[in-house]
Amino acid sequence: MDFFIEIRLQNLGTPVGILRILAVIVTCMSFSLVASVTPESLSYWGWCMFTWVFCCFVTLLILILEFTTISTKVPFAWEDFTAAFAILSSVMCLCAAIMYPTFFTCKTCYRQIGASVVSWICFALYVAEVVLTRLRPSGQDSGFLSTPPGIMKMLEIFFACLIFLSLESGHYSGQQYATGLNWCIAVYSLCFIFAITIILLTLINITAYFPFPFDMVVIVCNVLAAVMYLTVMVMWPLYSFHNNKRPATCDRLCSWDKLVLITVMTVFNSIVYLLDSIYSILLVFFFRNE
Repeated sequence: MDFFIEIRLQNLGTPVGILRILAVIVTCMSFSLVASVTPESLSYWGWCMFTWVFCCFVTLLILILEFTTISTKVPFAWEDFTAAFAILSSVMCLCAAIMYPTFFTCKTCYRQIGASVVSWICFALYVAEVVLTRLRPSGQDSGFLSTPPGIMKMLEIFFACLIFLSLESGHYSGQQYATGLNWCIAVYSLCFIFAITIILLTLINITAYFPFPFDMVVIVCNVLAAVMYLTVMVMWPLYSFHNNKRPATCDRLCSWDKLVLITVMTVFNSIVYLLDSIYSILLVFFFRNE
């Protein structure tokens, strides 16, 4: 098979191409501003930096692959990948735009404030790309990642990452209710593995080789994950905050605050898993028959 690379400058001049160029510049500005000040030891600081660096370099890679037309030769649905990346980047930048100024800025922290403002611009650019890619006519069928089930799977993974980011060993080991809290950790881990596995199996197109319908496997995983998350949504706050009030010495961000964030992310993920389960059941047993 011939592998001929063609340079197409016109790909960079499209509305989506211009948005991606701006996104590269703006995300680079964000992590450059943050890198120019004293780094923080908190995991949230590392997450924000990872968000801006990840979005910057993956967007740059997408531009290079489309500029050289290598994108037409990749073994997966390119438009599905870029649309999914834009959705994921918009969520990640929104999280960073909220998280960074909440924990790491002050009235005189001008570079941190600038990074926070620029992060909101990053979010707006990726949202605009999502709108353009969703409205842009295409002769190809939509891939998995840019469909509602794929988007919900990415959200499930994203919320799980925030939960893992906030967890500390003291939250679940050596506690009065350690067994119940360890069950919560097991649920977070298992459901994360379920979501990752489903995405990978779908992307590499081996679901057709399963000896049983893969849609049924997805339904079972979704329902099981939703039920487990519902138990965690009750058990985690019940055990974590039992006789555990916010310490008076707790400053802007302490271990107790992370418990609150884990609780909120658990509720969000429970809702997403529940919606994912309902949608997959309707899709297989009702919509498909029509």
